[in-house]
Parts: sequence; C-alpha cells; structure tokens
Amino acid sequence: MAQIIATTNMKGGVGKTTLCVNLAACLARNFGKRVLVVDLDTQISATLSLMSPQDFVRCRKDKRTLRQLISQVVEPGEPKLYDTSDVICSYVCQQKDLALLPGNLDLYDDYIVSSALHHQALASGGEVDFEEAWSNFERNLVKTILAPLDKAYDYIILDCAPGYNLLTRSSFVASDFYILPAKPEPLSIAGIQLLQRRISRLRKGYEGTPSAMEIELLGIVFTMSGNLFTSRYYNQVMQRVQQDFAEHQVFKTQIPNDTQVARAVDTFMPVVLSNPNTSGAKAFVKLAGEFLQKLEFLGGVKEQKSGMSLANMD
Repeated sequence: MAQIIATTNMKGGVGKTTLCVNLAACLARNFGKRVLVVDLDTQISATLSLMSPQDFVRCRKDKRTLRQLISQVVEPGEPKLYDTSDVICSYVCQQKDLALLPGNLDLYDDYIVSSALHHQALASGGEVDFEEAWSNFERNLVKTILAPLDKAYDYIILDCAPGYNLLTRSSFVASDFYILPAKPEPLSIAGIQLLQRRISRLRKGYEGTPSAMEIELLGIVFTMSGNLFTSRYYNQVMQRVQQDFAEHQVFKTQIPNDTQVARAVDTFMPVVLSNPNTSGAKAFVKLAGEFLQKLEFLGGVKEQKSGMSLANMD
C-alpha cells in the first residue's frame, strides 16, 4: 500500500515545494521507489518543477489536471471524464518511477462546492445538515481521488498550499505522515506551532469516527540554511525546537542555500536530476535516505500500537 506524506507549513517561502519535488525525485532515482507527486497548491510550483509550461497548458486544455478530479467529486451526477490514473503524467523529467498529478491555477470554486453540499443536505430530507455534508466532503475529497492509486506507488507526496484551506485539511485526513519544512528563524517556529495546534484540533474533530485521523509528524526539515551556524537566530531556534519536539521528529539532514537549487526551476526539473553534483542535490539524497529510515521506524511503532489496540479489544 502506498504511504501518503503531506509536505506542509502555514507559512510560505520555506522551500516546501523544492523539498517535495527533490525528495520525490531522489526516492525514484537513487532508491528505486515508485513515487507520485500531487500538486495541491494553486501556485502550481510543483507542476512547473516537473514539466514545462507548454506541457502543462496541454494538460489543462485536455482537462487532465487535479481540477477535473475535484469537479467529479463535487458533482458526482455529471458524466465522469477521467479516472485518477488517466490524469497522471508518468515518467516526468524522463525519470523512471517518478510521476505527477498536475495541479491547476484554479482547483475548485468555493461557491460551487458550497452550493453542491447545500443541495445534498436538502436532498437528504433533513437527515444530513450542511455542516455534516461539508465535514463528509472534507474527509473524503482527497481520499476519494487517491484511493485508486493505493497499489500503484510506494509513496504519494502531497505538495499542500500554505495556510489551512479545504484541500490541505482533506490532505491531512488522507495522509499517514507529514513533513514540515522550515527556515531556521523565529517566524518559522511560529508557523510550526500554529500548524501543530490546527492538526491537533482537526484530529480531535474526527475522534470516534470511521475516518479517525492517523497522520503523524515524520519530521521537521530545515531548509535554506545558508550561514546557518553563524546566524544569531540559530541557537535560539534550535533550543526551542529541542524543547518542543523529540529528537526523532527533527531531520538531522539540513538543506543548505545553494543557488543551483533555485536555478533548476528554469529547467523545469529538480536539481537532483538537472545538477546532481551540487551541494544542495547531495543534501537531498542524504535527506531521502533519512526519510526512509524514519518511515521504517515509525511504521513499526504504528504496527505495535495497532496490535496493542486489537489486543485490548479482545
């Protein structure tokens, strides 16, 4: 079964998309894993990091983007044009086992979603109110889109938009783990704390339901760490992180400032594929190895918890 990992932060500009696409490319290129990147951000940075604008325009013209899949969930009575697998672009960047579910500049219309859920509540004859219809939609949106891909990939990595919108919340419900990219500065710590509180609140909202959230923090990754050890904020930030998080919740590998990482955007290809000998690319490879180790460790912990829960039920 594919493991679903969300990359997310309440704050933008922390290298979230760069982390997402380079981690995915490393897992495919260096570790032989089958990886799918799902672009949930209307800035479509992940999409344009893995394909040219011309290729994206063709996908959009053919309605082969995430928007079409969301529309099919919002309006299930309309004719279904594509299955999820029909929309996926395989072999992106000419890399075996690396695939992309392209995003869109306009993923969904809030009014259309609200209207559809309002009509659904009315059609239930009072059995479902609007709040419940919205909760059901939020809970199942991303799960429904990704469900057919469960055995097609080893990892599905979600590039979530900054903030806390409908798609991001739905992604948290669907995910097994999340990675939190952050810059080594105080404002990033504030973003981390805010996200942790919101995930905790969302988890409580689903307690006791068939869709109880199982998402766990895989780790915090510090990005853009140029002059990290001479930064006046570094010791302050790291001391706060060590107070709030266990050692295994922070990645040891940090991504340095590397101009080649930024320049790779012009090639519509992650730096680990376009320029693998740079310091940034090598750091991403090291990070991918640590990522796999953490997943193995936390996967074992989850299995132990699940076994203990079943034993208690017996």
